[in-house]
Amino acid sequence: MIKGLLQGIGYAFSGFSLVLKKGIRPFVVVPLLINIVTFSVGIWVAFTQFEIWMQKMLGSMLPSWLPDFIQTGLEWLLWPIFAILILIAVFYTFTMVANLLASPFNSLLAERVEQKLNGQPVPEFRGYKALAGNVGKSIMSEGGKMLYMLKWLPVLLILSIIPVVNLIAPIAWAFYGAWMLSLQYTDYAMANHELFVKQELGLLRKNRAIALGFGGTLTLLMMIPIVNFFVMPVGVAGGTSFWVKRLSQSDSA
Repeated sequence: MIKGLLQGIGYAFSGFSLVLKKGIRPFVVVPLLINIVTFSVGIWVAFTQFEIWMQKMLGSMLPSWLPDFIQTGLEWLLWPIFAILILIAVFYTFTMVANLLASPFNSLLAERVEQKLNGQPVPEFRGYKALAGNVGKSIMSEGGKMLYMLKWLPVLLILSIIPVVNLIAPIAWAFYGAWMLSLQYTDYAMANHELFVKQELGLLRKNRAIALGFGGTLTLLMMIPIVNFFVMPVGVAGGTSFWVKRLSQSDSA
């Protein structure tokens, strides 16, 4: 388990060096810009709307007839839980938007990174002429991932509002985030080989510890200001390395 987690961490950090390699850098520009713009908007929304959303959530959960001291105590208990839920909701919403917008570019980046890792010459950058053929496939792939992600959200939301049980909600959300980011960023390389979400999940489950280490590292990196802007291209590159060195071998096993 520990060995697998460490391997996953290694794949995540390998993305930093991969995106800087000659021939790869031009394919990083557009995903990076999309990520910067989208997350900047997400941060602005979170800061401007946070208090409003908190007041609405606390107001809907706490009846007005409760004594003041009980309301105060419950607000103190619920505030951190609701704060985490709001931040997670904003985070995942804008992550999905960014990945949907950048998906054709990420597929192209994954293709070039795989060529580099396999020792094949990376074609000279001549603009995004190859993009048109990837758009439809990329959007379909993103749709499949979103459906899988949304399938588990109601369970986590219910878990988050049940008294006492909601104490484990942050841990559940952490595992959810790590698993979903692992799927998100390994998908591009796997989809380039005509694999779909069901098949991708099968490969990730065979390498569960590595996948959680990989996705968990990306989750932590996304919480670091400035660094979080680079997580998308770094995640795609690291996920491609995970595919080439591990997942593709599991697929053939």
